[in-house]
Amino acid sequence: MAEDATAKLGDVQIDEDTETQRIDPWTVSASKAVNYDKLIAEFGSNKIDSALIERFERVTGRKSHVFLRRGLFFSHRELDQILTLHENKKPFYLYTGRGPSSGALHIGHLIPFLFTKWLQEAFDVPLIVQMTDDEKFLWRDISLDELEKITISNIKDILACGFDIEKTFIFSDLDIMAQSRAFNRTVLKVRKCITFNQVKGIFGFGESDNIGKISFPAIQATPSFSASFPQIFGNAKNVKCLIPCAIDQDPYFRMTRDVAPRLGFVKPALIHSQFLPALQGAQTKMSASDLNSSIYLSDTPNMIKKKINKYAYSGGRDTIEEHRKYGGDCSVDISYQFLKFFLEDDDELAKIEKEYSSGEMLSGELKKRLIQILQGIVKTHQEKRSQITDDIAREFMRPRKLKYTY
Repeated sequence: MAEDATAKLGDVQIDEDTETQRIDPWTVSASKAVNYDKLIAEFGSNKIDSALIERFERVTGRKSHVFLRRGLFFSHRELDQILTLHENKKPFYLYTGRGPSSGALHIGHLIPFLFTKWLQEAFDVPLIVQMTDDEKFLWRDISLDELEKITISNIKDILACGFDIEKTFIFSDLDIMAQSRAFNRTVLKVRKCITFNQVKGIFGFGESDNIGKISFPAIQATPSFSASFPQIFGNAKNVKCLIPCAIDQDPYFRMTRDVAPRLGFVKPALIHSQFLPALQGAQTKMSASDLNSSIYLSDTPNMIKKKINKYAYSGGRDTIEEHRKYGGDCSVDISYQFLKFFLEDDDELAKIEKEYSSGEMLSGELKKRLIQILQGIVKTHQEKRSQITDDIAREFMRPRKLKYTY
């Protein structure tokens, strides 16, 4: 299917054994597990295959990230062009974002930032991180004063991933819209190219939606264009951008890629991740609004243990005898799905899959291993985050020229 910026959001309706799913920036739900192959077909993106991963390793000189080699970043738009730019020592930059809606991130929020950090190191390029505080104000019942506190708190969680201050600029939409003439100029240009009927068709806006929602997509599109950041890129107004994001954000950038040529800009490239599922099952993603569906980066070791043991959906059998005989189902077991994201050792993961599928490993043993992994990740994150002050966070938010290799 060709890329189509006007494809209506959420129109992923699949009639295979009554399987349905809805994927958009605000809703992720499926009658079964999310069908990512169907999303590729519906959204018109390209699957990341073994040949592209091999080229990635050859161009960067690094072993592919665990998220890549396990297919967790599974889809792309023009990633091949990014690799060609790197081969030819031509510049590009990274852009990703976060919508600050709760004081602490959950582990699902870490996925794009962990991968983006790896990309920044692999390519040695600048990174721009957009904090869409304006979006959360428009969609949620949160005051602007509260959003300011949440945004700084979220930035600390992001910085705990280890980003390089010489190559990273983080901004809030509320700040940049008040401070940057260049950013505002690009926003206006994007807005002028998009009609209400187009955003209605793409995002499903209705007559009862506030007008801020209708104009917001232009703001999320704007960091895709280097002309928006003269303090970073100077007069280089056509530096290509690579956007690592979850697949639910793709409609914003289909729209952006449609607008880019009309403004004389290059289209951004994208690399899409799967969702970290909710503890209760793979029918939806982990959500910051549901405390029991998520492992927060502020959780204690005991809280993590209790949540996994109580809520993590099991692919095991009803009795030990049945489990020993028939084995567990890794495709639906949430503990195993989480280990695919967070267990670094490929050999250990393969061993766990074999033993759980055969019935040699029980669900309780699988959960125990996941608890150990997540407790370690969260503990390390909390230690790093404790060293990041408000002043450090605001230094990353200061407009400045970033270190650039090319």
